[in-house]
Amino acid sequence: MRSDRIKQGLETMPHRALLRASGLVDGDFGDKPWIGIANSYNNIIPGHVHLDAIAKKVIDGVKAAGGVPFTWGVPGICDGIAMGKGRGMNYSLPSRDHVADNIELMVNAHSMDGWVGVTNCDKITPGMLMAVGRLDLPSIIITGGPMKAGRLGEERLDVISCFEAVGAFKAGKLDESELKEHERCACPGQGSCAGLFTANSMACMAEALGLSLTGCATMLAVDPRKLDLAFETGRRAVQLAKDGTNARALVTRASFENAITIDMCIGGSTNTVLHLPAIAREFGYSLDLDLFDKISRRTPNLTKIRPSGPHMMEDLDAAGGIPAVMHQLVDLLDLDQQTVSGKTIGQVAKKATVSDETVIRSINDPYSRTGGIAILHGNICPGGAVIKMAAVSERMMVFEGPAKVYDSEDDAMESILGGKVVAGDVVVIRFMGPRGAPGMPEMLSPTSAVAGMGLEKSVALITDGRFSGGTRGGAIGHVEPEGWIGGPIVAIKPGEIIKIDLVERSLNLDVPQKEIDERVQAFKPPFRKLSGMLGKYVDTLD
Repeated sequence: MRSDRIKQGLETMPHRALLRASGLVDGDFGDKPWIGIANSYNNIIPGHVHLDAIAKKVIDGVKAAGGVPFTWGVPGICDGIAMGKGRGMNYSLPSRDHVADNIELMVNAHSMDGWVGVTNCDKITPGMLMAVGRLDLPSIIITGGPMKAGRLGEERLDVISCFEAVGAFKAGKLDESELKEHERCACPGQGSCAGLFTANSMACMAEALGLSLTGCATMLAVDPRKLDLAFETGRRAVQLAKDGTNARALVTRASFENAITIDMCIGGSTNTVLHLPAIAREFGYSLDLDLFDKISRRTPNLTKIRPSGPHMMEDLDAAGGIPAVMHQLVDLLDLDQQTVSGKTIGQVAKKATVSDETVIRSINDPYSRTGGIAILHGNICPGGAVIKMAAVSERMMVFEGPAKVYDSEDDAMESILGGKVVAGDVVVIRFMGPRGAPGMPEMLSPTSAVAGMGLEKSVALITDGRFSGGTRGGAIGHVEPEGWIGGPIVAIKPGEIIKIDLVERSLNLDVPQKEIDERVQAFKPPFRKLSGMLGKYVDTLD
């Protein structure tokens, strides 16, 4: 075991002396695996406020299985709190790499034999999954679970309801007292936000990759079974370490293709297109946008979870969760792929049942014959762009309109809430990419304002940044190359016609290519000076 580097030998006697001061005893220096527990508990993020209780059960499971647990804190950013005015959201994506670095530092510096990630939200879960691949040790992830839906009378709410309520208020559709009731009722307690937004999408991806125990992704934060699952997670971590089952022995390229298939089937967040390739790189694989589109074209969309439809994560869980989705997809998955439970994906899928086919449809009765995410190409986005097609109205599948161009989210929001964006417009928000923003912040406020004002079926949004997993409507993000480095999004002028065809997967500016090229060649980004973490982050991109 790796921990023998410290457990054995005269020269490491001082190391053991220090560990005795931390509470270790003679038996802990024998053949017990040392298991790290990376715990992203904090009392800021509702998805994380209960993770200490989960981590304690993991510790109990590690001890019960004959391991020695070590725990430490991992930072987390709540996108919903950080989003909007100021630079809070600029730190979210860079924090993903910071999470992976944190775990690498702690696990490798202290010679741990394996580790458990206790996580739950947008960048923390992807960062932990990146660390799984990078370290290639016995590893297992437990996500804290979704929040229950809020209720206001007969209406079910989530945090997106609040973002959209701002637009509804500005449009005169809600009064101030109704706005306050949304604020009070939308988020009733602990857990990641109640829809299939980025946090829950990535929890589903962890389970689909085989790195979480069966049923983990959709099991609610308040479900008492979650603590039982945490205990079993600790036990399995020790067994994986004793067996010497490293992460790359479980997760293969086919595992990633399985995960993308499940993602397309459920209509997950567009941010999975950002995170899955980053995770795959740490495992030694390359996933390009064309692979996502190829899998999307052959995978039916079987669920409509918020923001794509009326159902919540609690409904998906009650219908059977990710195992039930796998059950419907047995003909499209590589069933031989392994999981941390010791079972194959095929064994999990075949044992599962779908208890509600209004929530998880049959493959013979899909919402659509193609998946929930589409990859677009065109003269605006020669490197590709991403849209959550499952959340787009039929009337927006083919759309064109004049561009309203903004160089910041704040400017776009002011224009939208000020009534300057009208039906038929295409809102373009540029310089929002990894280098340009910097940090590629999510923009939920503009898309939610559009939806709240009743324009989600008549206004499109395009950005070289990204949109929240809670976004619905004709919101196209991840435009590549980004504007800051001379991507053709910088060539768009106000009033020029933009043509969107989701059927043909195209996004184009109705301007001759020669003119676009000349505008791009003339573009020079404005001078700026970055410092601190954002400066370091941009430097890693060059």
